[in-house]
Amino acid sequence: MARVRADAHRNRERLLAAATDAFAAADGTAVSLEGIAREAGVGIGTLYRHFATREALVEAVYRTELAEVATAAEHLLQRHPPLVALRRWMDRYAAFVATKRGMAESLRAMFAAGTVEPGATRQSIVRAVETLLAAGVSDGTMRSDVRADDVVTSLVGIFLASGSPEQARRLVDLLLDGVVATR
Repeated sequence: MARVRADAHRNRERLLAAATDAFAAADGTAVSLEGIAREAGVGIGTLYRHFATREALVEAVYRTELAEVATAAEHLLQRHPPLVALRRWMDRYAAFVATKRGMAESLRAMFAAGTVEPGATRQSIVRAVETLLAAGVSDGTMRSDVRADDVVTSLVGIFLASGSPEQARRLVDLLLDGVVATR
């Protein structure tokens, strides 16, 4: 396997970061690949050398974001008490959902083609929430009867139905209150 040059690796990372930001800000509107390349500080040819198609770029952003959301639970638990870690993870998940909105059309095509499996995404997210809930149950701050899948379903509903980021934050706070153990 050929080693990737350091500058090529940096370019790829900058492209992924610029694409993630662009898709998160798009809110369903078309995202320009030229704009992503420009924001990353590279030419369009560099973008196409790393990602031959828009779908390849979307898939890379999606997989990178999903991996980061899944691993964020453990990282947050290393730095914060379980309730704080869960709330911060919920914010990170909200950012992931926002990014998915900006690439919804491409994701639908990838789901239909079987390139990306929605069930695997949900399992990864549910496992992250299970980790956070288990830590909260262990330290006595969270209820033991809360199911991770119910939390994920509630979060998706909040993100889809809320009319503003402020409303979404308030609703997520209500959801968090629902997992707190009462003594």
